Amino acid sequence: MKIYQLREAIVKGNLNLAIEETNRALTDHVKLQELINEYLIKGMEEIGKAFQEGKAFVPNLLMSARAMKGSLDILKPLLKEENVAFQGRVVIGTVKGDLHDIGKNLVASMLEGCGFEVINLGVNISDEQFVKAIKENKADIICMSALLTTTMVYMKDIIQLLIKTGLRNQVKVMVGGAPVNQDFADEIGADGYTENANAAVSLARSLVA
Repeated sequence: MKIYQLREAIVKGNLNLAIEETNRALTDHVKLQELINEYLIKGMEEIGKAFQEGKAFVPNLLMSARAMKGSLDILKPLLKEENVAFQGRVVIGTVKGDLHDIGKNLVASMLEGCGFEVINLGVNISDEQFVKAIKENKADIICMSALLTTTMVYMKDIIQLLIKTGLRNQVKVMVGGAPVNQDFADEIGADGYTENANAAVSLARSLVA
């Protein structure tokens, strides 16, 4: 079996190498899910662990996410052709008043790579915008992100609007972000909380199972 430098490219945040190695692996007919699970996700897990241990920093995460996106952009059309098991539809966004999107974009990329269709709303998203997107896309999961203690409380307003509009029973709610924890998730009535992108993929899979 050939050894590809794709995982290393992701860890180092080398976009050109990631694209080159992805194309090389495809030429050699490596299975798409193997590329995603064994190279892209393992690479992101490695850089994520380094970040948690203080051995890598936000710019490193951004570069790794960019390299992974470059690889995923090549794989996505092929995933559709190969009809890789569709996991579900996710609406994701950073809540109103908050402009942070690094973690949210990382989660979105990893969910896409694992077979979810992702509608990324961006940042500063109101409760009405979330609800509109859920209705329009018939979403299975809503992912809300916040990086400030002042904005994370807005997550409760979004859940309240889901209840008011009768959508709460139709969609699973995931929350995340630096100030968010399991206690807060339980308090506002979310279905789940994760502290990193890898755990978010596992949780999303279990929620739609």
